[in-house]
Amino acid sequence: MTYVIAQPCVDVLDKACIDECPVDCIYEGDRMLYIHPDECVDCGACEPVCPVEAIYYEDDLPEQWSEFYKANVDFFDDLGSPGGASKVGKIDRDHPIVAKLPPQAE
Repeated sequence: MTYVIAQPCVDVLDKACIDECPVDCIYEGDRMLYIHPDECVDCGACEPVCPVEAIYYEDDLPEQWSEFYKANVDFFDDLGSPGGASKVGKIDRDHPIVAKLPPQAE
């Protein structure tokens, strides 16, 4: 099991969750952040600091955002497991689910 970042993060990118993550498993895409499912240790430190309530434990992900589980997992297909977001920096792409969304209101 892992935590998942859902649609409320799109075009917000607050990054408070990155500061709280003890294992550096939250990666930045163009329009949202993604949690690496194999690097996340399920500590939950990221969830309460998210100002837009975009982070959910996998089993608690609201149905309307269920496709974001796939987005968080598939985002890392080409990247693999680099062992920490700080090693990689911003990744100039998003999962197709995110990329096709219209700009989100601020």
